[in-house]
Amino acid sequence: MTGRRIAIVLFNLGGPDDQASVRPFLFNLFNDPAIIGLPNPFRTALARLISSRREKGAQANYALMGGGSPLLPETRRQADALAQALAGLLPDDEIRAFIAMRYWSPLTEETAVDVAAFGPDEIVLLPLYPQFSTTTTESSLKRWSEVYAGSGASRTVCCYPEAAGWIEAQADGVRAKLAEAGDRRVRVLFSAHGIPESLITRKGDPYQEQIESTCAAIAAHAGLTDWAICYQSRVGPMKWLGPSTPDAIAQAGRDGVGVVVTPVAFVSEHIETLVELDIEYAELAHEQGVTPYLRSPAVGVAAPFIRTLAEAVVDALPRTGTAPWGPGCRADWKACPRTCERGTA
Repeated sequence: MTGRRIAIVLFNLGGPDDQASVRPFLFNLFNDPAIIGLPNPFRTALARLISSRREKGAQANYALMGGGSPLLPETRRQADALAQALAGLLPDDEIRAFIAMRYWSPLTEETAVDVAAFGPDEIVLLPLYPQFSTTTTESSLKRWSEVYAGSGASRTVCCYPEAAGWIEAQADGVRAKLAEAGDRRVRVLFSAHGIPESLITRKGDPYQEQIESTCAAIAAHAGLTDWAICYQSRVGPMKWLGPSTPDAIAQAGRDGVGVVVTPVAFVSEHIETLVELDIEYAELAHEQGVTPYLRSPAVGVAAPFIRTLAEAVVDALPRTGTAPWGPGCRADWKACPRTCERGTA
């Protein structure tokens, strides 16, 4: 079949463009039921309170990056690179890549209007979260289903935790930093954004399993012998997945080794990499006597990663429904979208 209009919808969380948009961005984040599960009006009231209290601190962090988040410009580069790759693979089709951000512009509802105006025959929903979580992928896809009312047969790539090009791009970044370390002893720390443990135990979220499978695949591809998994960005009093990245850095100090920190759940540079990893945790490493402290970059538009996204799209087009690209969940997780589809079939 040729001459199709194909819309690729790339999902990510988004980030504030400038200092003025920090507070509304935070409000949108904490008003998401996937983040704070309280019913309204309590969730909205709490989101207003949290965003008000965190505004100045968050503005200071974004100021370190020039005032706003670099996430959207980098996602645009990824969208352009993906569209170019697909043009070579599907030369008879008209392909357009759209960006749908969950918490700031272009918001999902804005993108839904743009996609509908394009009038696609086919739609591929492609989250820029390699590992599935209820806090990211599920939230983004749920919002899309609520607001999109246009044409097109739709299918979803739910995750790609072990997709070959994603793993290759990550391993390339790790090896480059290991080469920079030279003969010095270093441990690779795979740092993922944390989530509360209750999401795993109560909601059946497959995120932790998929993080672990990603890290094992990168370690095998890069031939690593000293590596560990850790989790960053903890907020609130609940018990989160551990060990925390600060604890893992402290352990490296006690063991007398340096670290190469690898952001294993992020595909773009943003506040968690450029501020949390590069500034806050670098200072912690210095205090703990951890040297060298090196950080491998997010994959961005690395050719193997863009190839993985393009392959995921081509693989998805002949089907409908939801599936991973490459190995997905190993266990039968309650929150896995494929499990949910089978349960309602």
